[in-house]
Amino acid sequence: MAELKGKVWRYGDNIDTDVIIPARYLNTFDPKELASHCMVDIDETFAKNVKDGDIMVGGKNFGCGSSREHAPVAIKASGVPVVIAASFARIFYRNGINIGLPLLEIGADVEKIHAGDELSVDVSTGVIHDLTTGDTFQAHPLPGFIQDIAKAGGLVEYVKPQTKK
Repeated sequence: MAELKGKVWRYGDNIDTDVIIPARYLNTFDPKELASHCMVDIDETFAKNVKDGDIMVGGKNFGCGSSREHAPVAIKASGVPVVIAASFARIFYRNGINIGLPLLEIGADVEKIHAGDELSVDVSTGVIHDLTTGDTFQAHPLPGFIQDIAKAGGLVEYVKPQTKK
């Protein structure tokens, strides 16, 4: 994957899927509709102001709560190409990978990244440069096959060529 650069939208610990996309908006699976309500209950400015390429950063246990796939879909449809956190809830992590949204864990170093910072992220190596502060962080790099799933746009697109054989 190419190097990603974007402005940070910073959130705290235990951001659950009900905060990422509140249940009252689950009457659709249209990605753009979901994106228009992403983070609305904790950050009314996010959906209106997020730009393609901006990067979401969370604390510990990001994506906890229900197992709805709508949450990573809403983030990805908002134009966010990668989410960085101290740690992710396991089902959210799997759902993110399934839809082609790279997720990088950096542990306690996440506390050094602030809202509005400009980041450069190399998903293939896990290297994150904070262009605002000059700090560099090392996330656990995604395994090659997970990078391939993300490049394909998600698990379904990744397996399509294999099913045509």
